[in-house]
Amino acid sequence: MKHRHSMRKLGRTSAHRWALLRNLVSQLVQHERIETTVPKAKELRRVADNMVQLGKEGTLAARRRAAAVIHGDENLHKVFSELAFRYKDRAGGYTRVLATRSRQGDAAPMAYIEFVDRPNELRESKPPVTPPAPRVPLPPWLQARHARCFAPADSGL
Repeated sequence: MKHRHSMRKLGRTSAHRWALLRNLVSQLVQHERIETTVPKAKELRRVADNMVQLGKEGTLAARRRAAAVIHGDENLHKVFSELAFRYKDRAGGYTRVLATRSRQGDAAPMAYIEFVDRPNELRESKPPVTPPAPRVPLPPWLQARHARCFAPADSGL
């Protein structure tokens, strides 16, 4: 069972893993696109999306929580100003992982991770999907097929 195992270990201790993710998210905020291995990119996606969500929240507590993860005042300012403004109408999914190649030497699968809706992105964002029109609920006597025999005479059946 995989209960309470939320993150990949990435072959590191927990302190080393969080140091790696903090460095990666700081570099991602600074450059807006980085290349790393696929498992690291998938773990980084969770942390980076959480940082953008804190930036959109914009409170002092959110700024302090983000400062515990992101290195550098300029990166922190970018999250709370530029990225928060860019994604103010977006409800999640701020990053994209694109598999690219196998690394020479150890054949590790590599991937780009980038923020969506930015200039010079590798792949354009898909347009938002419009939800279908709400369906009119059926009267109770029409909800089951076998109950149609009990429908009132004026129901049109």
